[in-house]
Amino acid sequence: MQMTQALVIAEPHNVELRPVNLIEPGDDDVVVRTSHTSISAGTERMLLSGRMPHPMLQFPVVPGYETVGQVVHCGAHVPADLAGSWVYVGGALCFEGVNPAWGGQSQTLVVDHRRVVPLAGIAPQQGVLLALSATALHGIDLLQLRPEQRVLVLGQGPVGQLAARLAVGQERWVAVADRVASRLERSVADVIFDVRNTSLTDQLNESVDVIIESTGSMQALSAALALLSEGGTILLLGYYDELHLPYMPLFLKQARLLTAREWGPGDLAECRDRLLDGSLNVESLITHQIPVERFKEAYHTALEDPECLKLVLEWSQS
Repeated sequence: MQMTQALVIAEPHNVELRPVNLIEPGDDDVVVRTSHTSISAGTERMLLSGRMPHPMLQFPVVPGYETVGQVVHCGAHVPADLAGSWVYVGGALCFEGVNPAWGGQSQTLVVDHRRVVPLAGIAPQQGVLLALSATALHGIDLLQLRPEQRVLVLGQGPVGQLAARLAVGQERWVAVADRVASRLERSVADVIFDVRNTSLTDQLNESVDVIIESTGSMQALSAALALLSEGGTILLLGYYDELHLPYMPLFLKQARLLTAREWGPGDLAECRDRLLDGSLNVESLITHQIPVERFKEAYHTALEDPECLKLVLEWSQS
């Protein structure tokens, strides 16, 4: 049985880099040697704290769904042109003895070839952002924004940054808000609000048709509800334990609440193509790159440092 190194959450608040057993690749599978992964500050924070009760997420688990690497083996039924190519992988169910949640933080992955997305020339470091780009795109597509609609994005973490850029790309009026100055310096929007010292409602004088919530904070969303127009829409792009919102402003405005479950069919490839043609730029979102051997430092930085927008882990391919 083949073994590989993987990051494993063995118990709450305990991440280890240790050997794990891989399943044998089948005829439809490719074997991918990982070069870069990333840490999702939202989902991995909740997983690490033990706040995701699901049978497939029970400890010990291999987290992660943002993996880029090179195809080093192709099964008999795999198209020949995938051999040697660089691909994105959104997690993998390829381990024995540990749960995959979502299985991406591993030096080697075994995955069905239909689940990989060829990078086609994208820099591997930027390829890890395909997942969040596609998540943001899926949310924007669900909104079906009209030309006259005004959009407010709460939070300028990576998903909020990407949602704002995609909405601006549709030539919509977009405002963004955050408490971290370094994030706002990277924002792409018509209006940028720093809410460290002055509330958003004191700075924004007109209502908005759409609020995109990407902070993960019910408090931040609750405070912004006064800005929503009659019949407006709220899109939840964060990740939440529970929803706690005052009902009266939602009721009076007859607000529409949308959730977006990661990406839809074709979204990963579309985001790849946008990165290739330059219509979506993610380079400035990568603020930290750390070798996987320093994983404890990396997790602390990704989850606790507000200056960290997106951290990329570097894996040895030897």
